[in-house]
Amino acid sequence: MSVIQIKDKQFTLSIPDVEIQKAVKVVAEEINRDLGDTNPLFICVLNGAFMFAGDLMKTISIPCEITFVKLSSYDGLYTSGTVKEIIGLNESVVGRNVVVVEDIVDTGITMERILDSLKAKGAKSIKVATFLQKPDALQRDIQIDYVAMRIPNDFIVGYGLDYDGYGRNLKDIYTVVK
Repeated sequence: MSVIQIKDKQFTLSIPDVEIQKAVKVVAEEINRDLGDTNPLFICVLNGAFMFAGDLMKTISIPCEITFVKLSSYDGLYTSGTVKEIIGLNESVVGRNVVVVEDIVDTGITMERILDSLKAKGAKSIKVATFLQKPDALQRDIQIDYVAMRIPNDFIVGYGLDYDGYGRNLKDIYTVVK
């Protein structure tokens, strides 16, 4: 399927599943190498990062834990500029090595809020692992430690990313047709 329809938009295939899985494996190997003796707490940012986190954890071989938070910053195709916490962190991060698992870092606004919150809560160290990064969209000075793929500043769906709630279940990634 090279062109799909979601609601009122058409999307074309841009990143097939086989490329996605290769990129996830590279990130997992880097994390295994870098954090092997730190017993990290992975924090998956829902909803978008659930597929990346699931695939990543299948390849993480070091002792670790995983938990979830749910934030919202999008309205349709565009970021709203504000970050709402829907489900907060229940675990203590005091003295913990934390890895934030995100689906995409574009403006960096959401990630900046997450990092500030984790620092304020006493995390020992914080690493960021994102499946996708849009370098041209970045508006904040944040460090992203692990990036599976860098992409243009286009609207995409699939592999956990959605358009008004639809398309998260797609194993490939699709770019909106303009």
